[in-house]
Amino acid sequence: MSEISPSVTLLAHTPQPLALIFAAYRQCYSAGSAADMWPQLLEGNISREKQADFVRNVMSSGHTSPIEHVNFTFVLDGVSRALTHQLVRHRIASYSQQSQRYVDAANFDYVVPPRIKADPEAYARFSACMAHIADAYAQLQHLLKTDGAGKSSNEDARFVLPQAAASRIVVTMNCRSLLNFFEHRTCERAQWEIRRVARMMLKQCTEVLPEIFRFAGPRCERLGYCPEGSFGCGRYPARQGDNSSTEAS
Repeated sequence: MSEISPSVTLLAHTPQPLALIFAAYRQCYSAGSAADMWPQLLEGNISREKQADFVRNVMSSGHTSPIEHVNFTFVLDGVSRALTHQLVRHRIASYSQQSQRYVDAANFDYVVPPRIKADPEAYARFSACMAHIADAYAQLQHLLKTDGAGKSSNEDARFVLPQAAASRIVVTMNCRSLLNFFEHRTCERAQWEIRRVARMMLKQCTEVLPEIFRFAGPRCERLGYCPEGSFGCGRYPARQGDNSSTEAS
């Protein structure tokens, strides 16, 4: 058992992402075939700058569906179950998560919230709780195995594991889903852990495809006002007369 911090690894992304997005956009407005255009893109006959300008201009009109053709796949390590429960609310995505049913969690790692870590009394109580849960898990495993459950003892012993228990998850999202994800999860009102992970993901997306992700981030940056109403962080003013909130949980 040990405390753990998140890490984000970009496993793969669609090859030639900007060229593919450009070809998809051009197909919408051209009588010709994207198949004929593709060799020219691969050979560099259409500059990246020209591709980027065209894509940005069309995206600014609100036409964003062609960017769905490009996917990014990440593995998130050292994240809590509290985070993954939020993550899977983003439904246009694919997920493969480490199973507590099949993976022995007797020595589970865990995530400590910064505010708890900063308070000595709270941190001591939290750490003691993690140790107590680990002991309860091990005892349940033993009792269930004694009753003949065998390896399936994990299936029921896992019910005592906390939301702080660390997990690993592979996630694939297309560019359009990622932009939506970043709008909600890099917001200051998002929960601290998923906000940290979202920013790590955004950094890696921007390195691969800056033409799409350079200006990605909280909705307030795009809108020029805070859509959280009176619950905003104060970075941007609320829209006049708007006292509503759509909290990022």
